[in-house]
Amino acid sequence: MKRITGLTITLLAMLFFTACEDSVGPEINTNSGSPVLTSPSGGESYVLNEENADQELLNLSWEAPDFGFQAAVTYIIEMDPEASGFEEPATFVETNQTSLSMTVREVNERLISAGVPFAVETNVNFRIRAQVNDSVEDKLSEVFTLTFTPYEIVIEYPEIYLPGSYQSASGYINDWSPADAPPLFSTSSDNRYEGYVYISSDGQLFKFTDDRSWDVNWGDDGADGTLEQNGADIPINTGYYKMNVNLNNMTYTLLNTSWAVIGDATGSWDTDTDLIYDVDDKVWKTTMELSGGEIKFRANDAWDLNLGSANADGTLQDGADNIPVGEAGTYTIELNLSGPVYRYSLELNE
Repeated sequence: MKRITGLTITLLAMLFFTACEDSVGPEINTNSGSPVLTSPSGGESYVLNEENADQELLNLSWEAPDFGFQAAVTYIIEMDPEASGFEEPATFVETNQTSLSMTVREVNERLISAGVPFAVETNVNFRIRAQVNDSVEDKLSEVFTLTFTPYEIVIEYPEIYLPGSYQSASGYINDWSPADAPPLFSTSSDNRYEGYVYISSDGQLFKFTDDRSWDVNWGDDGADGTLEQNGADIPINTGYYKMNVNLNNMTYTLLNTSWAVIGDATGSWDTDTDLIYDVDDKVWKTTMELSGGEIKFRANDAWDLNLGSANADGTLQDGADNIPVGEAGTYTIELNLSGPVYRYSLELNE
């Protein structure tokens, strides 16, 4: 009986290990190819126009990779507009198919959202990521490059308004008129508003309104930087004010600014050249000699508030990169802070 029992145990062990081997399932081949782009071939150039926004523009197709087993695959088209080696790729589009088509509008929105400058011909690198799940290694296509010239998207940001006694003398038509008052903008749609307003003389008053009417308005009863609905008029003196309003906690700040241009293209990073405010055009401007080099705009002869350009595309951002000046000559320089997107222009005079 002992011999029979031992044999039985041996046979059971053999069956157990055979069953374990069978339970492993199919072997996953993680080195069996990657997605292969079949159309377009790469190198194509596209100029996007808003007039054709609803027309089909881009048709992409690719061969599916072989994971070595049947799987539901998600394809992520990644783009690298800064040619950074896909260190922080942006998602262009995601699909479960091996082809897709996109309109001019869809392509333009994705490019602008990823930071591709408008009205500038830009080479954009793409790749296709094939993804199954966290247990299976992703497969990547070869990088392919397409060239785009996007158009600017005009975004309607939330606004509040600044009616007051200063308006007519400061270039904003009628006094105490919300319909004519300059706006402040919430570019993040988060109840935080910012904008610049010119006040031409001392002893003026204003309030904030949430629409171009007096239905909902805020003043400051205690002159303490805190807003109250239907509160007291807010006093203000001469200046060009950066105004910030936070309706989440009902506070506001006023910073009087004067603007200048500075940089090695002006002759020095140590000395400002003042800009002059044009009441009619609502821009800061000057005409001056510039050499090849770089410039920035800054307020109040200090670096606390300065504007550069991330893409040298005519738009400005707080503390962004220096703005290149390619050719020496006499330039008309303009700084426009009256809209939701701050802008500049450098016009070389003949």
